[in-house]
Amino acid sequence: MIKKMAAIGDRDSIYGFVSIGLDIFPLDRIDNPAQTLHHLAQGDYAVILITEALAATLEDEIDKYSHQPLPAIIPIPGVTGNRGMGMKAISKSVEKAVGSDILQDS
Repeated sequence: MIKKMAAIGDRDSIYGFVSIGLDIFPLDRIDNPAQTLHHLAQGDYAVILITEALAATLEDEIDKYSHQPLPAIIPIPGVTGNRGMGMKAISKSVEKAVGSDILQDS
């Protein structure tokens, strides 16, 4: 089975992903972002990019999938700027894998 990739967030932040073949789900076209995330996660999507602003509002929903290998739900900066959520998520995963945060600033 071929897995797909998706991006969910504000239109300006995710529209460019169409050009590389991702399915996009702009907030102005969906009624319930949490429900859309669950639908994507339970479907054929291996990677779901989600803008940091939206990820901040859906942290509990995203955590439901953190112990599963797929889908990978990856926060990305939006047009409003970088909140550092992506790096925090990577750091947390590395710490879990090796037992220490080897990425932290000294």
